[in-house]
Amino acid sequence: MADKLIDRNPDILGGAPVFAGTRGPVRILMEHLEAGDRLDEFLEDFPSVSRQQAIAVLEQASYMIARQ
Repeated sequence: MADKLIDRNPDILGGAPVFAGTRGPVRILMEHLEAGDRLDEFLEDFPSVSRQQAIAVLEQASYMIARQ
């Protein structure tokens, strides 16, 4: 997997954070999980995002929160 997990490009979704190499917004993953959806439901809606990408972003977020 590429080192970069998240891209921000003003030409893609107005610069919203997306999974690297996709147009899948990271925010939508968080909204799915907050709503009680399973990771699989998000992945079905955004097939360009791999399970490994989603898990890596969640692990990174968890790590960053734990360091606070």
